[in-house]
Amino acid sequence: MINLLLKSGEIIYPEIIRYPDGTFKIDLELSGISQNDYFRFTWKYEKEEEMLILAYLAKNVQERFPHADTELYLPYLPNARMDRVHNDYEVFTLKYFCQMINSLGFSRVIVLDVHSSVGAALLDRCTNLSPKKYIREAIKSSGFDIINDYIFFPDEGSCKRYSGLFPDCKHTGFGIKKRDWSTGKILGLDIAGDSPKDRNVFIIDDICSYGGTVFHSAKKLKSMGCKNIDVFFTHCENSIEKGELLKGDLIHRIYTTNSLCTLNDTHKLFILDCLN
Repeated sequence: MINLLLKSGEIIYPEIIRYPDGTFKIDLELSGISQNDYFRFTWKYEKEEEMLILAYLAKNVQERFPHADTELYLPYLPNARMDRVHNDYEVFTLKYFCQMINSLGFSRVIVLDVHSSVGAALLDRCTNLSPKKYIREAIKSSGFDIINDYIFFPDEGSCKRYSGLFPDCKHTGFGIKKRDWSTGKILGLDIAGDSPKDRNVFIIDDICSYGGTVFHSAKKLKSMGCKNIDVFFTHCENSIEKGELLKGDLIHRIYTTNSLCTLNDTHKLFILDCLN
C-alpha cells in the first residue's frame, strides 16, 4: 500500500487498476498543489511488485513538481535479511533493492528499526528510527514493571540492539541458542543474566516470521519459574499464525507495529500504529 502525505496534512491515495495484459493504470489527482509542496510517500510493504508502483509515482510527482521535496517512509525494509552473500550464485537482493530506491532521488528515506545495519548503510540519506516509543507503549499497556520485572532478549544481537534503551531496568537476560547446524533447527537455548523466577517477563526482538526463537525462549523462561510473558516485535509477518506463539497460554500478549502485520487477533495480538 502506497500513499502520499502533503504539507497540508492531506493524504492522497493513488487509484490503481490493471489493464487486461496485467500492466498498471495509475491515476494520481494532485490538482491545486503548490510547486513547492512537500510529498511524503508512505509504503507499507505487502509485495515486491509495489516497488514498480512506487517508481512510477515518484517519477510522476518529480516531473510534475520539480521543486518539491519528496521523501519516503518505508517502515519495513524488504530484503533486509539478505544482507550478505557467501557465494557468487547468491543474488544480493538487498543491495540491488536499495540501489533502486536510491535511483528515485528521495531527499530522505526513513525506515523503522531496520533488521540489518547493512540495509540502512546501503540507502542514501537514510534515517533509521528507533522503536523505543512503540516498545514503551507496549510495556505501559502490558502493565509491566520495568524496575521489578524482567526484560529478555532472545539472542545477543537483540541484546546489543535494545538493552541500551532501558537503563532503568534492573533485571535482564538474553538467550544463547542451541542449534543443529546441519538443518538450522533450533534445539533449545541457555539463558545468560539474572534469574526470571517469580517475575513477569517482557521479550523484545525486531522481527518475527514463525516465532520459533521466542517460543523456545518462553518455554525455557517458564521452566525457570517466571510468571506472565509478553512479547514485542517491531515487525511481525503474518506467518506468525502458522507458528506456536498465538496458541495456548505460554504467551500472554504479543505487541507489534502495523509496519507489516495485517492480522487481527484481539485476544493475544495487539497492533500499534506506526504509519500515522
